[in-house]
This record gives sequence, C-alpha cells and structure tokens, in this order.
Amino acid sequence: MKTNNTEGCALCNATWGEYRDEVEGERMVFCCDICAAAFKNMVASVEKENGWSSVDSIEIQGNNNTGRKCSARSGKNEFSFYIKFHNDGRVKDFHRLK
Repeated sequence: MKTNNTEGCALCNATWGEYRDEVEGERMVFCCDICAAAFKNMVASVEKENGWSSVDSIEIQGNNNTGRKCSARSGKNEFSFYIKFHNDGRVKDFHRLK
C-alpha cells in the first residue's frame, strides 16, 4: 500500500507521531490512532464501493477540515473519490468524483 504522503503519516503527512498499524498486510506509519482508523476506513470504503479485494495505492489531496480528494488504484483500475471524516476517524462523507 502506497500513498503520496511520504514524509510522515500515511493519511495527513504529519511528522510528529510514531503510531504504526497494519493496512492491506503492510505495517504503515501514522501520526496517531485516529489517522490510522480513518485511513483503514477509507480503504474499506474504496474496496466496498468498487468490489475490489485490495487497494495498491491512494493519492491524497486535502485535509481534515476541507475533506480530501483522492485517487485509488488496484491493478489497472482507478477510482477518484471525495472523503471526509468525523473526529474519531469514522467516514462522514464519501462519494465518487467524476
């Protein structure tokens, strides 16, 4: 699982935390447990929406205040979406982008 956030947290790119969690069989770095939960919920939402068994990568643009415009890939398939989270990492809004 890859993201464009390579400096720190896989979801928000913050560099202050050292929380680790497993996603898609890989140990990933997050700043906190909330970002880890949100990221895992994002991956699950993408898989469910598309009927995918896994996600290879996600490009993430945006933040928790404005929401995030993202592009996920699984093999040769690509899916663009918008997602916004509650403060505890649950999905608040998720929809396909055209």
